[in-house]
Amino acid sequence: MSKPKRLVLILGDQLDRQSSALKDFDFKHDEVVMIESIPEAQVVLSHKAKIALFLSAMRHFAKELVGEGYAVHYVRDSKLSIVDTLKTLLKQKNITHLICVEPGEWRLKIAIEDLAKGSGLQLDMREDEHFYCSHREFREWAANKKELRLEFFYRLMRKTHNILLDKEGNPEGGQWNFDQDNRKPYPKSGPGIIEAPILFEPDEITKEVLAYVEENHSEHPGSLEHFRWPVNRDQALEALQYFVDYRLRNFGIYQDAMWTDTPYGWHSILSSSLNLKLLNPREVISTVLDAWKKYSLDLSTVEGFIRQILGWREFVRGMYYLDMPKMAQDNYYSHQRALPDWYWTGKTKMRCMQDAVGHTLKYGYAHHIQRLMVTGNFALLAEILPSAVCDWYLAVYVDAIEWVELPNTAGMALFANGGRFTSKPYIASGAYIKRMSNYCGGCQYKPDVRFGENACPVTTLYWNFLIKHRKQFDSNPRTRLMTANLKKINDADQSAIVEHAQQVLNNLNHL
Repeated sequence: MSKPKRLVLILGDQLDRQSSALKDFDFKHDEVVMIESIPEAQVVLSHKAKIALFLSAMRHFAKELVGEGYAVHYVRDSKLSIVDTLKTLLKQKNITHLICVEPGEWRLKIAIEDLAKGSGLQLDMREDEHFYCSHREFREWAANKKELRLEFFYRLMRKTHNILLDKEGNPEGGQWNFDQDNRKPYPKSGPGIIEAPILFEPDEITKEVLAYVEENHSEHPGSLEHFRWPVNRDQALEALQYFVDYRLRNFGIYQDAMWTDTPYGWHSILSSSLNLKLLNPREVISTVLDAWKKYSLDLSTVEGFIRQILGWREFVRGMYYLDMPKMAQDNYYSHQRALPDWYWTGKTKMRCMQDAVGHTLKYGYAHHIQRLMVTGNFALLAEILPSAVCDWYLAVYVDAIEWVELPNTAGMALFANGGRFTSKPYIASGAYIKRMSNYCGGCQYKPDVRFGENACPVTTLYWNFLIKHRKQFDSNPRTRLMTANLKKINDADQSAIVEHAQQVLNNLNHL
């Protein structure tokens, strides 16, 4: 009896030559399938640069596979969803066996499983070995814990994988976390000369993709003018090495700093390559550790970067699969307001939002403090419907895959799950933005004014939020200082804040 032909599905965020889906590929019988699906780009209104990055990276990966002798069936411009396209192919090719790596999006995972159940398809959905921590390991760690916190998971990862430990198994430098050393703003004179990240001129494949996206997705947000992202493994490796050689040294101290017209700061901008699986987190951490010794870098910088990869990235993936699909539906504060239109245009009088949203639309990128403490902070204070905010983040960032985007947005930025894995809501007034950036200079709104015509909307909404949720913040040791400061504001001013906040909330589109 002849061996059945198997179809191996490679998704756009699984461009991994070490993928478990390819491990036992039979070059005589098996075939890889990759699908460009128009509806997938429209689940949310994806940024043009995000669409282009996925398509270009997929086409480069498919070309590499063909060059190595893999049979590849590459579907372009499908008007069907991935699953419906797959269903058609399975019938056409009379395929009964499908191999894939677990998708990074719950919706797609369930849809593929439902396809298999409904059609008698033999599905072999394999765990994504790109990550350090398996689902089983994360569930075992999380079991019976009253609080799920990054710090304790991160320490376990350090110990399990022997990273930044001394010979006795203790943390290098005598402590696990140097976060307090990594929160400085730029000097008042500005960031000075920042070594620019390495950017890649579009090759012929990418140029073809850019033209295609401009023609076929013209109604989508964002610009392609500055598209210079790594689209294949060689470029991703070059970007990694360039970062550790020239930019890592200042990443730690200034990772929370913001400045107008400084879209990347000292950040690595490797997240898109990691999330497409062009880079493996193990080689990223290994390269950073080599640079630590080679260049005698500050331990606080190295630890801070590794914590983001080994700690937070693995942690939020674990939480995503642990809590879905509930995570996507959580709305702890029952917020219902619509996302302001200027999140899609950047046309607002608030300079902090102009810059953060403007960078996002221009590049498909903003760094984590712009996402958490500017656009995310405002969305929480403005009582925006969490699912609308999550859809926006998933749409506009080139590195946004749902497994990483949703926990960051719903869980951390919006506190939509009520602190399931965060100890407090991450809110701040305009004073924080002023301290960490130059955004407030020249803005018509004043960060230290709580109400009235010139009051900063972020500041007004911050105090209004504290007034509204005073009991919650007063009962939490980590937020009690906020309510202590609230008590210093007299009753008349508190009433004026609430009144002005209502005007702001009713006028979000015109700020």
